[in-house]
Amino acid sequence: MEIQDAYKQKMAAQLKEWSAQISLLEAKAENAGADMKIKRAEVLHELRAKQRAASEKMKQLEKASGEAWDQAKETADKIWADLKAGVADAHSKFK
Repeated sequence: MEIQDAYKQKMAAQLKEWSAQISLLEAKAENAGADMKIKRAEVLHELRAKQRAASEKMKQLEKASGEAWDQAKETADKIWADLKAGVADAHSKFK
């Protein structure tokens, strides 16, 4: 159980960090011109959807054990990688 708890804590902390980064990107988007605001709004909408998916997966991980844990963790890893890439991509686009 220690590994599972550590994994959950790591993912929760990462999710919190990405949430803060997305909020920062939203603040930057507010300062952009109209065309740029539309493009950034689309990117931010996608990021929030990915963030919600990651949050839902965290809830599933908290309830899972045994083989279900392994399957949930594998899916969570994919969701995390997708969210991480999305946040990094948004940062590069918003510079």
